[in-house]
Amino acid sequence: MSQATIESKALLSDKAARFTESVIREMTRQAMHYGAVNLAQGFPDFAAPQVIKDAAAAAISGDINQYAITWGARGLRHAIAQKAKDWHGLQFDPETEITVCCGSTEAMISTLMAITNSGDEIVIFEPFYENYGPDAILCGATPRFVKLHPPGDADGDWTVDEHELRSAFSKRTKAIIVNTPNNPTGKVFTRAELELIRELCLEFGALAITDEIYEHIIYDGAEHIPLAALDGMREHTVTISGMSKTYSVTGWRVGWAIAPPAITSGIRKVHDFLTVGAAAPLQEAGAIALQLPRGYYDDLATRYWERRERMLGGLRACGFKAYKPSGAYYIMTDISGFGAQDDVSFAMKLVREVGVATVPGSSFYNHAREGAQQVRFAFCKREATLDAALARLAKLNS
Repeated sequence: MSQATIESKALLSDKAARFTESVIREMTRQAMHYGAVNLAQGFPDFAAPQVIKDAAAAAISGDINQYAITWGARGLRHAIAQKAKDWHGLQFDPETEITVCCGSTEAMISTLMAITNSGDEIVIFEPFYENYGPDAILCGATPRFVKLHPPGDADGDWTVDEHELRSAFSKRTKAIIVNTPNNPTGKVFTRAELELIRELCLEFGALAITDEIYEHIIYDGAEHIPLAALDGMREHTVTISGMSKTYSVTGWRVGWAIAPPAITSGIRKVHDFLTVGAAAPLQEAGAIALQLPRGYYDDLATRYWERRERMLGGLRACGFKAYKPSGAYYIMTDISGFGAQDDVSFAMKLVREVGVATVPGSSFYNHAREGAQQVRFAFCKREATLDAALARLAKLNS
């Protein structure tokens, strides 16, 4: 084949042409380039619990360095099942209903590839974690977006319009993705909202795919309610989570999907050919992590609440309309008070001239204009890091 013939062919698939690289991770690269404080990507800049690191080191020293069983080491799968029972009263069979993946990101794409066909539709709330739209596209499905409406009062809750949500469901709806606590808004879905989702899933025969990776990072008395725990939803829910956020090990890439046996069978087949398996010694450490006492989780939420309060006060003092999150470790802000042309130019100004990296809000929306006056800050950082960022942001008022 001649060079001219090669160049005449489209080298990228139509699917790959429909989305960009991760804006979040691009902003981390920009932060490194400009020496900025990175409040863009949601990874902690403090150490993981020592007991978990010790367990990983012991596993490597103990020669657990070859493949684990493809769908996850037995000890970790049983620990996942036990935690679901202890925390939520849910009974899952670790042999037929749990698949360990390379992070919750892979768990999501494996699930969508296992359940969707061309022409299916996936309902996604927006603003959304930026992977969900491309995931649906890569699976040949069509995303249907439903707004989470920002509160008029910055201390209020993002809300779901029942009519808008109902209108998104049809005979083509295969699943709805529910991220609670939510990235990027920090919304924790209420029982009433989850019951509405349940009603629609059962009416239209759709699945709920829940991303619950922030379930232990909640504030102000908010309650995390797994959709699988609602009447009738155990057989209609795929629950996705992982170690990254709860145990501050985002680089370990150990996540999981919990689903009924027939769905699990499909997830395991896709997972096998995507990644084969997650890192074996880190799975052994994961089994230890999931057995930590409840005090660990209480302390985790308290420490993040303190960081949230620090950042909320600081951002508002700098002129941002900062929406108070009920969970997770992000703060969405309205930047309209700064007179910025759009979120991207504002974010680039922050990273280049102010020295703070954030995420343009448009990356969380199907249409960029919807987030053109928003940016997101991550506060999963040391207090000194947050203080340094706020000191730099104070220049916006000078």
